[in-house]
Amino acid sequence: MSVLPGLAAATAPTEQMRELGADGEDIRKMSVTGIHPGVRQRLWGLDARLDPSVTFEEFTYWAKIEREMEREEYNRYRAITSGGGIMGTIKNYYTSHAYEDAKVREDHSRAVQAHEEKWSEKKTPAVTDDGTVSPIAPAGTHDFDADWRQAARALRTAGWGTIFYLITTDILGWGQTPYVFSNTGYGLGVGIFVLMGLAAGASGWMIWHVFLGLDSSRFPVLSFGDPFFRLFGPRTRHFINFAQALQMFLTVAVVLLGQTGIIAQLAGSVNLCFIVCGIISLVVSVASGYMRSLKHLGWFCNSAVWINIVSFIIVCVAAAKYGPDPTAAVTTGVMNKEWAVAGHMAPPKTFANAPPPEYQPTDRNLFAAKFNGINSMVYAYSGAIMFIAFLSEMRHPMDFWKAMLLAQSFITCVYIFFGAFVYAFYGQYAYVSITQSVKPIGLQIVSNVLALITGWLAVFLYFNVGMKTVYLEVGHEIFGLPPISTKKGKYLWWGLGPLYWILAFVISMSVPQFGAFTNFVGGLFSLNFTYSLSGVMCLAYKIQQGAKLPGEGFDPETGVTTRHDNGYKRWIRGFKKSWKVSIPVLIFTCCGFASSGMGTWAAILALESAYGPGGSVLTSWTCVNPYYTG
Repeated sequence: MSVLPGLAAATAPTEQMRELGADGEDIRKMSVTGIHPGVRQRLWGLDARLDPSVTFEEFTYWAKIEREMEREEYNRYRAITSGGGIMGTIKNYYTSHAYEDAKVREDHSRAVQAHEEKWSEKKTPAVTDDGTVSPIAPAGTHDFDADWRQAARALRTAGWGTIFYLITTDILGWGQTPYVFSNTGYGLGVGIFVLMGLAAGASGWMIWHVFLGLDSSRFPVLSFGDPFFRLFGPRTRHFINFAQALQMFLTVAVVLLGQTGIIAQLAGSVNLCFIVCGIISLVVSVASGYMRSLKHLGWFCNSAVWINIVSFIIVCVAAAKYGPDPTAAVTTGVMNKEWAVAGHMAPPKTFANAPPPEYQPTDRNLFAAKFNGINSMVYAYSGAIMFIAFLSEMRHPMDFWKAMLLAQSFITCVYIFFGAFVYAFYGQYAYVSITQSVKPIGLQIVSNVLALITGWLAVFLYFNVGMKTVYLEVGHEIFGLPPISTKKGKYLWWGLGPLYWILAFVISMSVPQFGAFTNFVGGLFSLNFTYSLSGVMCLAYKIQQGAKLPGEGFDPETGVTTRHDNGYKRWIRGFKKSWKVSIPVLIFTCCGFASSGMGTWAAILALESAYGPGGSVLTSWTCVNPYYTG
């Protein structure tokens, strides 16, 4: 007790006062520990998806309701569109029906209105201490945010047929598959293609499972980093976004180097300086980077599919009829350099098992050579990083498994057929950029021009996604740069874009071996984003789901999340309760990290053999054109 005259001794602040001065993370902790007294007014939708005060239990609560509502809407949709027979059913799966969807939304709006009238006499709004009304309605109704949900659902129009198309066009890296066989041989190549295809399907299933458990109209999941935010917190999301941006950046450097090699081969007859070829590739890329929106290339993306089909046919026909041009594979690899000289080319040779050292394209160490092939294989399967973006566009995301199953089966068959077919005729000369091995020169020019077109499209897409991630996650969130949609943001985009390109150009021109550089990016990034991180995501979700005790959970009446404990004890309990799923996922994840480590090591060995004493491959900082025919 105070003995001084004047005011009485101050009392401890009430929980309401503590909440008033708390930040988002403090609100989250107070909610978890059960002392959170009320519901802070929250935004819904795009801004709310990264609210740190929302707990895992609240995310999953609304996601469960969202899935139930999607089932109801889907049943109504199927009732309206049924009756067309087998062909009508197939057509409905592969198209988006604006008229029927409008009728479904109209029926839903009527149901919402009737339901709200029913609840208007029963529900009592939750009022906080500052007099604001909580946006959370009582449990038992799904119509918590009918207007927002209708607007949000209107943006999700893709059916599973559309997603099948996107997956196949995003992952379809058929051009690298003969190079995989040149490293591994027929037996290991086919076996690993099938194994990696199954593993990619498993990764897709895990991503899909977590998405269904965390996504809702209130708190939508839009990017690969969003689930990690909800499972581990904002720091992990920043790490994932940084790693994704770095992968995109290095992928831009990989494609730039590939484009430079194609230009050099096209200009081989005039002995154009290799550095000049790189500058040409850079200038074209910088020009495309001034477009901030992907919509400018919508028609080009569609035409790229047909360009790939034409290239596919040209390569197959040319391989069967004319055999390989050894120049690209020999001059940029570790094979005998005399094989690139006219009249001295060793005949193409294929192997059932791993080719012997003298026939290896990137590394004479057979163990490292096999993993270099696997890295290229993973690079071709590395579209899983886009699965969450695809899911966020789906009208009925529970149908994603259909698109994924068909797409993975289709691309695995295409990979094996094309890779084995071309390898049968090209043997050790199957280069990582297969159009550069095409013969005669006329077909090679056509194939390389088509490859340049699709390559620059890929460069723009990777730059656009990578640069936006850097700008939004680092520039906007951390350094307070203006939004990219504003005038200042547009100018900053135009100013920072060329710096991004120039740095990627410097890195690409400093790498001595295109295949090894591709394998390095595939082993360190693509493999982890395709396999390892999807396993981490699923494991964390199942553990947190299994850790729930009786009496725990989210109460929509008060907005309070109740947990009886926290920390390692909770994680261990969740793992034990979910062991039937958690143990296989843990093994899968560990295998992914181990493969990434060995694959990255193999790519580094290949780069060391090129850089080190006796290395037969020059860096790209040279005016020597390796494709000069004079």
